Amino acid sequence: MKINRAIKERLEQVHQLIEAISENRDQLIEIAVRDAGFTLRECRIEVDMNLDNLRGFDEMVPVFSERQPICRQDQEVALLLPYNGSAWLNTAIISIFLVGNRVRVKFATKGSDISRFTESLYKPIFGDAICFEYTDGRSFLENAMSNPNIPAICLFGSDDHALYYQNSVKKFVKKFIFEGPGKDPFVVLPGADVDAAAKELSFSKYIYAGQTCTAPERVYVHESLHDAFVERFVELSRQVNTGDPADPDTQMGPVASERAIENIKAQLKDAVDKGARIALGGRIDGHMVCPTVVVGATQDMLGVREETFGPVSFISAFKDTDEALRLARENRYGLRASVYGDDTAVNFGNELVGEPYCHPVDKMVFGTFGTVGVNQGRSESWKRAFVSKPVGGYGYSGWIWETIDNEFILKQGPKLLSLETSQKTS
Repeated sequence: MKINRAIKERLEQVHQLIEAISENRDQLIEIAVRDAGFTLRECRIEVDMNLDNLRGFDEMVPVFSERQPICRQDQEVALLLPYNGSAWLNTAIISIFLVGNRVRVKFATKGSDISRFTESLYKPIFGDAICFEYTDGRSFLENAMSNPNIPAICLFGSDDHALYYQNSVKKFVKKFIFEGPGKDPFVVLPGADVDAAAKELSFSKYIYAGQTCTAPERVYVHESLHDAFVERFVELSRQVNTGDPADPDTQMGPVASERAIENIKAQLKDAVDKGARIALGGRIDGHMVCPTVVVGATQDMLGVREETFGPVSFISAFKDTDEALRLARENRYGLRASVYGDDTAVNFGNELVGEPYCHPVDKMVFGTFGTVGVNQGRSESWKRAFVSKPVGGYGYSGWIWETIDNEFILKQGPKLLSLETSQKTS
């Protein structure tokens, strides 16, 4: 396949970025620890994983060669990023740029130092093809909505925030790509390896102190394994070393958002008031939330219904797979699900997973998930996310709004920002 010169040039710029990040790795990590509050360990993992993902774009060149950008030369895509990240945010930016778009990007206010440092790396390489803004998020979005030279907007954030803009998206005829929260179920079926499942839950729950949209939050365990699983998970949770994010020995740092802290307090109080028991933790000191395990959780509890975004797990027992399916599906978010069990667990997973790529729907689809990992760690099922692996989900976990032939369309399911900000070459 013939690869056009423009794509080769853009890919060379990405290679220059990889070199710049590699050369400034330690400084980026130091700024991320200070600015975002994530641990040294987490930031090291993130930077190295991001470098690997950026290299992975080489594999997408044949796909991109058959596409053209959604933007004209005088237009750009607006991208509003979340606060829970540093290096991985490069993947979102570059995926939009590589298909030929100019990008106007805003990092979260909390990540302003990360943004300025990232900008210092980008400017000599990309010039004004990728521009950074430092206004507040609302102003950034409202300006993007009314700007005729911004045909597409990508937002990472809360569903309440995104829903607010539906009328503006219609009025200004924008393409609106939203990546939102999760309330991911973690299901332990009969025949599961209890130790493996507990270790995966411990890792994916406590990395970034649970401040990722794909952190498991609702844990459903078959009654025959419940006590053994809880005992092992509590044991692993006790071993998590919390403290100063800059300390190399710290495994989990503080929760960044004041709103998340207040939500966690409300969820724990509500759970206890409704009969649940805190088997471990429950202590909150400023922004430091100790690893917390709640057992006896029920579907009506705030901690089971609403996103927690912190190191708190709500565990329930179930009697059979039909009940487990019902419990897993019973939520307005549908980003990712984890399933542990024997060889038949894949059948359970297939009941939960949606289509492999986003598609038009008549209305929001609930009880379906964009990604389902079966006896597989989150790191593995999320490999090459935003590069070659489509990311996103159903319900209020994410969607696309756009107007096609004067018809307002809703799409749901996993997506690639690169494909959604480009179109097939005619």
